[in-house]
Amino acid sequence: MPTSSDETGPTNPGSALVPAVERVLALAATWLAWDGRPRLAADGERAYTPHQAIRRTADHIVDHLAQAEALLAGAPAEEDRWHASAVTLDADRASFSEADLVEAQQRLRRLARTFELRYAAAGPEAWDAPQDGWTLRQIAEHVADPWYAEQLGDLSGP
Repeated sequence: MPTSSDETGPTNPGSALVPAVERVLALAATWLAWDGRPRLAADGERAYTPHQAIRRTADHIVDHLAQAEALLAGAPAEEDRWHASAVTLDADRASFSEADLVEAQQRLRRLARTFELRYAAAGPEAWDAPQDGWTLRQIAEHVADPWYAEQLGDLSGP
């Protein structure tokens, strides 16, 4: 099944997650210089560390992949009980190393690819079918926002 817009088929909305994850990872590569201070998010209510931004990005993908699976199966979605951004875990405060970056690259790229392949398997007829208030396309558009990583930003500056 094609995943890009060309003569052979429509654009897979799940593919939008791939460049979003690459943006997260490009930012994460600058976090090796993190000074240990959480950064306040644009909403002024939450703070992020490198590990927290990676954790929230992965959790967000998992959460919405589960939502998409439930929609496709005609089953109710699992209730969201994450503490999400409301909590900074002790592990979130750890320094961010090259090994952490490699782990994030592996984890997030695999999740993005799984999301993309699941959408490809569902097929174009499923992407815009309204189901439980969301379409699969809307879910993909929502998840393909690197917001958590953008809150920490590029730390390669002075």
